[in-house]
Amino acid sequence: MIEKIYLDYLNSVQEIPVYTEEPLNKPEEYYLLEKTGSGFENHIFTATLVIQSYGGSLFRAAEMNEQIIQVMHNSVVLDEVGSCRLNSDYNFTDTSTKRYRYQAVFDIVHY
Repeated sequence: MIEKIYLDYLNSVQEIPVYTEEPLNKPEEYYLLEKTGSGFENHIFTATLVIQSYGGSLFRAAEMNEQIIQVMHNSVVLDEVGSCRLNSDYNFTDTSTKRYRYQAVFDIVHY
């Protein structure tokens, strides 16, 4: 399961916690990982993963976004990952909760 592979990887290589669902006791800074799509062709899997960076300020959320992009680019060292490409990233501040966040979308090829 690609979400589990990335959850374990991200939590092992950087200090800010990564979750796959909103934590009950939200820390000021954390990442939220979600798979938003997937495919399979010629015995090769693809997935679209989204990582939301929650920070205490808009600038901090943007910094965290840049950091997680670098970490994701390095994920090609994983045996299960063929490629990881940044599709898009942008300010995604949550207006309902007034929490600062950025969102990065990645296209993953995995086995």
